[in-house]
Amino acid sequence: MHDAPPILIALEKLVSHWLHVVGNGIEVFGVLVIVAGIGWSTYVYLRRRTGEQRYDDYKIRIGRSLLLGLEVLVAADIVKTIALELTFMSLGVLAGLVLVRTFLSWTLVLEIEGCWPWQRGASRPIAGAGPERPLDGRLPQLEAAHRTAKSA
Repeated sequence: MHDAPPILIALEKLVSHWLHVVGNGIEVFGVLVIVAGIGWSTYVYLRRRTGEQRYDDYKIRIGRSLLLGLEVLVAADIVKTIALELTFMSLGVLAGLVLVRTFLSWTLVLEIEGCWPWQRGASRPIAGAGPERPLDGRLPQLEAAHRTAKSA
């Protein structure tokens, strides 16, 4: 068998280097998404002076930023593992990371939306697992107006 030409070896090293840089860039972006989301959520939380659902809204905003950051970090893991060093060991590590991060995402969705991701179309959320009203708070007013109209 012939050895690869030097130009191909140099090209492979160059592509590998840039894929590593891109993977690290995606990882940094994922961390920045989480940090910026927590910072923005805290800023909005501190700026609001009233409202009984203030803390729940704060938790929901933080949860959403964590979900987005986890998705970006999974993408970074895929790029770094598949594109750079595809071995059975690295594939197993990737599978473990994706499983853990997917479980974290599902539990965050449960906390935020009150139902598992595959139950989003369900008519009833799981009791006590999260807020039972949308962030804008319109649902309780609509129900109250409907009850008032029925009693009149």
